[in-house]
Amino acid sequence: MPTTIRKLAEMKRAGEKIPMVTAYDYTAARIADAAGIPIILVGDSLGMVVLGYDSTIPVTMDDMVRHGRMVSRGASEALVVVDLPFMAYQVDPAEALRNAGRLMQEGGAHTVKLEGGVAIADTVRRIVDAGVPVMGHIGLTPQSVNALGGYRVQGRTRAAARRLLDDALALQDAGAYSVVLECVPSQLARLITQRLTIPTIGIGAGPDCDGQVQVFHDMLGLFADFVPRHARQYAKLAEDMGKAFRRYADDVRSGAFPAEAESFTMNEQVLADLLES
Repeated sequence: MPTTIRKLAEMKRAGEKIPMVTAYDYTAARIADAAGIPIILVGDSLGMVVLGYDSTIPVTMDDMVRHGRMVSRGASEALVVVDLPFMAYQVDPAEALRNAGRLMQEGGAHTVKLEGGVAIADTVRRIVDAGVPVMGHIGLTPQSVNALGGYRVQGRTRAAARRLLDDALALQDAGAYSVVLECVPSQLARLITQRLTIPTIGIGAGPDCDGQVQVFHDMLGLFADFVPRHARQYAKLAEDMGKAFRRYADDVRSGAFPAEAESFTMNEQVLADLLES
């Protein structure tokens, strides 16, 4: 049965934890969906893990629409959430609404995600009022990495913690159905989760959030050179893929691939007729 925002609210009330992963293409979405993951996020993190940028800043609306469309084709049960990228919603609420609509109409999104709290609450309300469900995102907001001074934990001082709590409450009041807490001290994440009636989804925010989200490439070990502290590797696919590529290359060089099992044949008489012609 397809996941809905109403189902997520029921999961919070029942104390049922919510798993969420990123995916950026059809194949990854099919695998996550078949595994029973209830929420798939098409994150603007694709800028770094798919497109090769050093941040999410260069990601465009066209990028998000394209990858959202791929994922939506592969997910039949999961709720598909697509990020609004940098400067797609900050300039003007009307433009934000147009871009949110584009992610749904062209990108196949069921809901959209925006970074920010109090400052974007009116924009969130405008989008929600138009019938587009919104997931919020506070704490470490990667689109603001330059303003934040790098990728670091947020909310450790009393004033900063108060701002994050206010941000979460403002998003809830604006109609957001859920909020991501990224790189937030676990004690603060627990407090926010307790104060909100909507589900919290943590990434580097401790075990007490209503759900957790991880980047596909991090949890599957597709990058061997860096593993974020908040990530747990459930596989080491970079190693396995490297071994597979080396075995393939060796087989091609030695002539072991392709063998008869990977080849096709034709009628010998047809070949003989061809040779005689």
